[in-house]
Amino acid sequence: MTRTTFGLAMGLVGCLAMAAEAATFEVQQEPDGVTVKLDGKLLTRYVIKSGNKPILWPIIGPYGDAVTRQYPMGEALPDERSDHPHQRSFWFTHGDVNGANFWMEGEKAAQIVHKEYLKVAGGETAVIATRNEWIAVDGKKVCEDVRTMTFGTWGESVWIDFDSTVTAPDGPVKFVDTKEGSFGVRVAGTMSVDTKKGGQIVNSDGLKDKEAWGKQAPWVDYHGPVNEKIVGIAILNHPTSFRFPTYWHVRTYGLFTANPFGVSDFTGGKGNGDHTLQAGESFTLRYRVLIHKGDEKVGKVAEAYEAYAKTAKP
Repeated sequence: MTRTTFGLAMGLVGCLAMAAEAATFEVQQEPDGVTVKLDGKLLTRYVIKSGNKPILWPIIGPYGDAVTRQYPMGEALPDERSDHPHQRSFWFTHGDVNGANFWMEGEKAAQIVHKEYLKVAGGETAVIATRNEWIAVDGKKVCEDVRTMTFGTWGESVWIDFDSTVTAPDGPVKFVDTKEGSFGVRVAGTMSVDTKKGGQIVNSDGLKDKEAWGKQAPWVDYHGPVNEKIVGIAILNHPTSFRFPTYWHVRTYGLFTANPFGVSDFTGGKGNGDHTLQAGESFTLRYRVLIHKGDEKVGKVAEAYEAYAKTAKP
C-alpha cells in the first residue's frame, strides 16, 4: 500500500469512527406526550399536561441521574423540598397576563393547553414543536404560543434549545411586571445552594448565589452534586431573544428562571417591565439549557455560550 493510499484509508477509518460516535436521538409520540431518548437511553419526556401546563420531566444528566426535582410529579426525594408545586422540572409560564395567573396552581390558576404538535422528529438532533393556548380561569383564550424544543449534543454535554413565540391573536395582551416568571427549571434538591452540599449559582459576570438574583446576564449556571457527582445546568440567553440580556429569578433553594418582565421587582422599582402586545403582535424568547459535567469551568459554559450566540435563529 502506498503512503497516499494508506493516508486515504486511515482518513476513511477516522470518518467512519466519527460517524459511529455521532449522537442519535429517538422520539416516540404517546397519548400524554413524547419520549426522547439519546443513544437508546431516556433523556426526557415532554408531558403535555402536568399541573396547569406542559413540561419536560424527568431530565437525565450526564451520569444517568435526574438533574431536575422529582416533586411534585413524584414523591419528594431526600434533600428535596416539597414546596412550590408549580415549579415543575422545566416549564414556561408567567404570573400575570391580562390579570390571569399562569405561574401558580390551584382554583384561581389559568391553564396553558397543548393544542397540537407541529413537528416531532429524531436523528442527530431531535425536535418537538407545539402550539399552545393560554386560557384564563373564565375559559377565555388570552394568547397563544408556538414553542420549539430542539435537542442536541456539544461534546459530553446535552443542550435543549427552547424557542417560543407568543402571539396576541385577538386584542391587547399585557405581560405584567412580576418576578413570578417565566422560563426555567427547578434543579435537583442536592444541587441547591441551600442544601449546603456544594451547590452554587454563578452568572457570566462572576456573581454568585444570592448576588446573581435579579441581575441581567447572558447566562447563568447552577451546579452541584447529584448522586455524589457534580453536574450543572446552565441557561443561555440568545442575543436575538426578547429583551436580551434577560433578568434572572434564580434562588438558592433551587428555582432557576429567566424573566425579562420582572424589572420593577429586580431593580427595586427603578424600572417597569410591562409589555403589551396588540392584536397580531408577538415576541420571541430564545434560551439554551446546557446540561453538563462539573462546574461552569469544567462544563465550558462560557465557550458554549459563545458558540450558541453565533447560532442563526429564524
